Amino acid sequence: MSETAAPIRRPDVISLNLRGKTALYAAWMPFLKGGGLFMESKRDHKLGDEILIVLAFLDEPLKVPLSGTVAWVNPAHAHGNRPQGVGIRLPDNPVGQELKKKIEGILAPVIKSERPTHTL
Repeated sequence: MSETAAPIRRPDVISLNLRGKTALYAAWMPFLKGGGLFMESKRDHKLGDEILIVLAFLDEPLKVPLSGTVAWVNPAHAHGNRPQGVGIRLPDNPVGQELKKKIEGILAPVIKSERPTHTL
């Protein structure tokens, strides 16, 4: 008697381009443990899904590859006209920690702003 195993789902690979401080502010999710980034997506993602991100970050010449998990979902027609998409929790590794530190440094002057973001 053999049991059929559930098919292994390969992580989605998504490019995320955050080319300005306004875009970075709107995408940054400081309330997630370790930080996170929101990305617009029409794909059907579930909490806990693994996502591979190729991040183009401000004026950095190199793209940053990250692996994270879906920790937030904005459905279509979300409250407050927020875009459909997912929030990805940054990985708890040196790359994720360094990126979090860099983002918090860049956004320090506006991090407590009342401006809405893509999530809150």
